[in-house]
Amino acid sequence: MAASAQQPNQPGGGKRKSKAQYVLAKRARRCDAGGPRQLEPGLQGILITCNMNERKCVEEAYSLLNEYGDDMYGPEKLTDKDQQPSGSEEEDDDVEAALKKEVGDIKASTEMRLRRFQSVESGANNVVFIRTLGIEPEKLVHHILQDMYKTKKKKTRVILRMLPISGTCKAFLEDMKKYAETFLEPWFKAPNKGTFQIVYKSRNNSHMNREEVIRELAGIVGTLNSENKVNLTNPQYTVVVEIIKAVCCLSVVKDYMLFRKYNLQEVVKSPKDPSQLNSKQGNGKETKLESADKSDQNNIAEGKNNQQVPQNTEELGQKKPTSNPQVVNKGGGKPELASQTTEGSKSNENDLS
Repeated sequence: MAASAQQPNQPGGGKRKSKAQYVLAKRARRCDAGGPRQLEPGLQGILITCNMNERKCVEEAYSLLNEYGDDMYGPEKLTDKDQQPSGSEEEDDDVEAALKKEVGDIKASTEMRLRRFQSVESGANNVVFIRTLGIEPEKLVHHILQDMYKTKKKKTRVILRMLPISGTCKAFLEDMKKYAETFLEPWFKAPNKGTFQIVYKSRNNSHMNREEVIRELAGIVGTLNSENKVNLTNPQYTVVVEIIKAVCCLSVVKDYMLFRKYNLQEVVKSPKDPSQLNSKQGNGKETKLESADKSDQNNIAEGKNNQQVPQNTEELGQKKPTSNPQVVNKGGGKPELASQTTEGSKSNENDLS
């Protein structure tokens, strides 16, 4: 009741004040987190697509990246605030020493907050961006996919594709051209060369033209070295272009087609086993059908053979009662009866003679 009574006493700018406090607190949280909280130019990381469960995707990504990151780069070293070195009280009197100490504490706290992998807001649904620090995303992701391709062991349920992002810039054609001229040099500038393809994907962006972007990037690759050739079936390098809102993410990856377009769900599937299983199942069905057909044919043949006997008996039975004059009637006459009577008369004559 006291709080409700005090609220009217505040000036009309109460809502404006609370909003300002909220904004300041939000900015403070972003600063305390140690780095940007959303995708922006100048970042490196890993772009991950998922299936309607971003929270579970982030958990799986942290688990998978930490597992292989520790394998490649060793365990991550973190320092606690309580364990940070603090200067002696005598140094506090000296201004220069106090400034050095403060700068050191700021650097230590910043390094502590900047983790090796940190999820940031991507700006698109079903897309997660993991910012990386102190590692090479393309090598780490290639190592993960190579191991999963060899072992065929499924380690994720929600993650679909995992694309390394080696650089980001503004999603405008001039900015992309300027950035790509230096970004693509390690792979395509002479004496380096190779076959390539360009994969383009845009999300929540309507001012970029796919054909124009691909044409400009392909022209840049051609100017770096005239021996770079396009290969859409099995290229040596794949230039990945992912545009989300006003940010363009670029990377150059290897074995893009071999690792099923960097899809973690597909790379663990063996292309040989399903076909062999299908062929085996098909052969089994064919053999079963062939055996069934043969058995049916044998049964039919046996049925025919069994039916031939009574047919013969019936024929014999039909021949025997031919002596009956009432069986056949042709032309209103009875020729069989006449023949029988003539035969009977001839037999009687022979008997008399």
